Amino acid sequence: MSQERRAVTGAFGFSGKYIAQKLLNRGQSVFTLTGSPNRPDPFGGRVAVLPLAFDRPQQLAESLAGTKVLYNTYWVRFNHKTFTYLQAEENTKRLFDAARAAGVQRIVHVSITNPSEDSPHPYFQGKARLERYLKESGVSYAILRPAVLFGEEDILINNIAWALRRLPVFGVFGDGSYRLRPIFVEDLAELAVREGEETRNAVIDAVGPESFTYRELAAMIGRAIGRPRPILPIPPALGFLVGRILGYLMKDELITRDEIEGLMEGLLDTPAPAAGSTRLSDWTRARGDRLGRRYANELSRRLDRARAY
Repeated sequence: MSQERRAVTGAFGFSGKYIAQKLLNRGQSVFTLTGSPNRPDPFGGRVAVLPLAFDRPQQLAESLAGTKVLYNTYWVRFNHKTFTYLQAEENTKRLFDAARAAGVQRIVHVSITNPSEDSPHPYFQGKARLERYLKESGVSYAILRPAVLFGEEDILINNIAWALRRLPVFGVFGDGSYRLRPIFVEDLAELAVREGEETRNAVIDAVGPESFTYRELAAMIGRAIGRPRPILPIPPALGFLVGRILGYLMKDELITRDEIEGLMEGLLDTPAPAAGSTRLSDWTRARGDRLGRRYANELSRRLDRARAY
């Protein structure tokens, strides 16, 4: 079998969709490994659909037979009764093992900025362990480390805009001086596809051209949507409590303690050169009339496997 196929996990989701589309645009043969085969197909049948069968390693390896590059975007944002970080970590290790067994030539893996096995935060711990596991697998790899993704289906930027549209003030944890480097999802996808054609091992901070403090980010989004609000510092514990209450009302996990602490510790910032060219400030201004009109529910996306992202 010719090893020219490309596999993308979660091509009916967010970042995976853009990677798959970039590959199709290049004339590549693409299939997706997904746990959501019943979501609407944005590719009109051009992407074959196979199960992300973590519990059936041999089937997973058979699905990957004849694949040149695996693009992995699979992960979970928070612990839940139906999924956890540890489960996601073990599942990803099974995926890497299956890729190696199938003879996949290269893995492009989406990680996170500043992962560390010594981190007190399970999200960053798990990402670091997976990076090490991939490096030790013997398969050629590119590890991409985005901080925050923005795009039409994003969560964070949309929901900041949603809150600014509805609340008279916007609270930031502490003084809001900690920074983050968002990258446009299509820039990440372009980087992933480009790295898939390389052969040298690489670890790349996949960040955009702009760096914002959290306070600056909220103010910029407020101006873009025509809803500038007073931005108030609040104690992190109070911010977490408010997030829990709003999450309960929206039936979602709005913010986690780990996310607040990781953000305030500067883990979503890096001095690396920009890996994408799209400016979030330009993107939000161009979409100010519609950004944040509806709340983007992460948990609903996870649990409702038949609805479009």
